[in-house]
Amino acid sequence: MHLPTVRFSRDTTGFSKTLRARVEEHFQSAGKSRFADHRMVVKSAVMLLLYFVPLVFITAGWTGGGWGFWLAAFVMGLGLAGIGLNIMHDANHGAYSKHKWVNEVMGRMLDVVGGNAALWKIQHNVLHHTFTNIEGLDEDIDTPGILRFTPDRPLKGIHRFQHIYAWLFYAIMSLFWITTKDWISAARYHKTGMLERSGSNLKKTLGYLIWTKSLHFGYILALPMWLSGLPWWQILLGWVVMHMVAGLILASIFQPAHVMEEHLFETAEKGSVMPDDPLVHQLKTTANFGTRSRLLTWLSGGLNHQVEHHLFPNICHVHFRDLAPIVKKTAEEFGLPYHSQTSFYEALRLHTRMLKQLGQPQMATN
Repeated sequence: MHLPTVRFSRDTTGFSKTLRARVEEHFQSAGKSRFADHRMVVKSAVMLLLYFVPLVFITAGWTGGGWGFWLAAFVMGLGLAGIGLNIMHDANHGAYSKHKWVNEVMGRMLDVVGGNAALWKIQHNVLHHTFTNIEGLDEDIDTPGILRFTPDRPLKGIHRFQHIYAWLFYAIMSLFWITTKDWISAARYHKTGMLERSGSNLKKTLGYLIWTKSLHFGYILALPMWLSGLPWWQILLGWVVMHMVAGLILASIFQPAHVMEEHLFETAEKGSVMPDDPLVHQLKTTANFGTRSRLLTWLSGGLNHQVEHHLFPNICHVHFRDLAPIVKKTAEEFGLPYHSQTSFYEALRLHTRMLKQLGQPQMATN
């Protein structure tokens, strides 16, 4: 089993060349690096503290079993999402530092919190970023049958309610990820040959998953159950609450960026040549939201500037706010879409509406 070979068209309009040149000029004229600065270091420390300090309090039994425990679990959820959005995401794109070893260490923060950076790079960097919203290639829209994120998927009767129950699946997203998805992904990428092309193999990957996940579940569940003095079921339930908080935050940031009415959804067969060049394709399949909110930009790791991120994934997110006017101006000059008008609330509302429409017969092509 191999992925179909899909190619994108060349830049015939000059948009991509012009945009890249303008962004490069921005950094040169400002005398700035495209990598992280002190703002990123401070943010990284905050997110790691949000995750690990409450864990220490729970493990030591200092929270007790009352509201302090549940508050700690909630804060850990914020920290878990923050590590994903702000630290490992940039690092695994090679955007955190000019030093490869720094990106490697910070990227492995995903392994520390239960995931796997190597598998994530295949799923996110290779498949999602290259083939955004292309059916059969972008795993972010390759959902289980109970969810339908693209009009190119078969319509089922239950989909008429997906705008309601999808949020329940979003809430368990990270929980499913660290317990099940990584194992499924390892097997799938082995079958497609992508695991080997990434420089690994199935035996090596499974061995690494076993020991990293054993360490993770050891410190996140076994130690608190042993040392906190709290009942095992409360520790387990608190862990679930943490993941539900993180899952809802992550889904609320990532899902509205690509599953909206205004976005392009495409299919591709082996040997297909897509009609657009890579950067134009990203403009047509991606949207920003809530970009006026500095707080949202800070908390979301700049991923409310999803357009800038998809155009320049190797640039640290602390620069996206400065790049946005350049991208918008260039897109407008070339008559291309630049989706960046909605607030965060409006983006969630429109995403929910899109889910509802995808559950109706008029949005079915199969």
